[in-house]
Amino acid sequence: MRRTQIYLDESQHERLGKRARAAGTTKSDLIREAVDAYLAGPQTENTRLLAFREAVRDAAGSVRRLPKGRHYVEELRRGDTQRERDLEDRRHR
Repeated sequence: MRRTQIYLDESQHERLGKRARAAGTTKSDLIREAVDAYLAGPQTENTRLLAFREAVRDAAGSVRRLPKGRHYVEELRRGDTQRERDLEDRRHR
């Protein structure tokens, strides 16, 4: 491995640090992954879709405090329905 220095603006440095902490990795690892992805060349739409699906699968269940699938979605929808009713009531006052 060879050492290379780069300059990042403050925003890039902050966002990269946040993403690294969230992923449980280092900024250097994220930069190496980004360079590898760039050097691999342009991705086809299918390749991007597969990568997205893999990322979703990897993230599934990563937030333990959330209720399981269907119950969580139903709870969100109930909240949305109530907010819509409240907004509609306000419009007709």
